[in-house]
Amino acid sequence: MKNFAYAARPLMEDFFSTLVFVVLNALHVDVRIAVACAAAIGVAQVAWRLVRRQPVAALQWMSLGLVLVFGAASYFTHDPRFVMVKPSIIYVVVGGAMLQKGWMLRYMPPIAQGHGDRLMTAFGYVWAGLMFVSAIANAVVAVAYTAHWTAFIAIFPLASKVVLFLIQYVVVRMAVVRSVRAQMAAA
Repeated sequence: MKNFAYAARPLMEDFFSTLVFVVLNALHVDVRIAVACAAAIGVAQVAWRLVRRQPVAALQWMSLGLVLVFGAASYFTHDPRFVMVKPSIIYVVVGGAMLQKGWMLRYMPPIAQGHGDRLMTAFGYVWAGLMFVSAIANAVVAVAYTAHWTAFIAIFPLASKVVLFLIQYVVVRMAVVRSVRAQMAAA
């Protein structure tokens, strides 16, 4: 469980401000309040890392940017179709960022580093693919099945990512344990 928490923590940090905006928006909190809360949290996270002289990950910068840009767009348009299609735009942007080779390596615990790097890199591309599939699925549901969009957005994005995360965790853990044991046996 400790390794699971180690792997999940940075991902949650990177997307925390975005998650705050999504949750507040889903709870029908006034868009101005949702944008302000998410932006304040995102800015505070980045400022905290900068003050502590820690690097700010690209996904964390992107998450903050998405909250600011799409939050402002939601505020000014008040168009429900934009709100419905907005996740597709976010998924495409996130998927594009995830095409960076090796972006997932920072999520590996120190003991696993060097033992599952190729597998983690491959899963980085799988995650990018999931983001692109999510973008297409969201756009189709938002445009063609508008009445079902709320149920879709409440279930599919989270469920698909949790399932992929769990598959990745089990597969990478098994491969790393095998590699560490093989290295110990050879030594």
